[in-house]
Amino acid sequence: MALARVLATAVFLAAPLLAGAQPYPGRPVHFVVAFAAGGFADTVARLLGVKVAERLGQPVVVENRGGAGGNIASKLVAAAAPDGYTILVNTAAMAINANLYKDPGFNALADFAPVMITASAPEVFAVNASAPANTLEELIRSHKEKRLTYATAGIGSSSHLAGDTLFRRLAGLDAVHVPYQGGAPAITATLSGQVSAISLTLPPMLAFIRQGRLRALAVASRTRIAALPNVPTLSEAGYGELEAGSWVGFFAPAKTSPEIVAKLNAALSEALGMADVRERFAALSVEPSAGAPAEIAAGFRHQVENWGRMVKASGVTAN
Repeated sequence: MALARVLATAVFLAAPLLAGAQPYPGRPVHFVVAFAAGGFADTVARLLGVKVAERLGQPVVVENRGGAGGNIASKLVAAAAPDGYTILVNTAAMAINANLYKDPGFNALADFAPVMITASAPEVFAVNASAPANTLEELIRSHKEKRLTYATAGIGSSSHLAGDTLFRRLAGLDAVHVPYQGGAPAITATLSGQVSAISLTLPPMLAFIRQGRLRALAVASRTRIAALPNVPTLSEAGYGELEAGSWVGFFAPAKTSPEIVAKLNAALSEALGMADVRERFAALSVEPSAGAPAEIAAGFRHQVENWGRMVKASGVTAN
């Protein structure tokens, strides 16, 4: 009996150690999306979540924690246990907010281990199809002596910063930003002639461009994009190497083990290579992207620095 009690006690004391040594993952993984259901980040998180669950052998639960431009979810995940079970899904807003807010409640570079940037789409500059400007140069030339107004998805958004950089700084126009609560009302304002132009991430605009209701003049990407092969980059249009757009990134809390980060990275990489995922991305007009964790971390640092320069130049701030 004494021996039995000793063995039982040993098993009891060893149980936490055995649980801790259990191969990752041993329970459901939670993707905490920084925005509401149905948006860019949520759509990508749910699409990839199904594929990642198949590869990890555990369910992936998608939770939406929108608010404060994505800061609420970022702060929550930054404080979570670094065990690989709570993963942030955020957009370029994360890199922007790191510069826009004096204290967003987290440090974008120090509090996270970047896992993967999975999907991206550039900012596109367009006009109402009835506008006389057929090129970006014509639009800018026609507003050298008169004010240009441009619609965006909101103050401090990627489309706002891209528009400010192009129209005010690079083109030197008297450009007035007209912010809206999202892409849809910004498009409506452009179609109804309330503004001279629009600066917006591609996905919500693509259908209107293909229908001939909006005319795309340039894309803020290094190279032309498959969805708009005839639309020049800003560099081709003569306005420098401005690169701006949104993306969907996956981030673990800092101090998450490199082995867990690598396992999540591999699962996401495999998912991104699947034909049905690529077809869905094409339908969403976003480009799949992948890379090793170290490459992703370096790219994210570049994003924070790049958006930081645009935030500083724009003079916009948030509380």
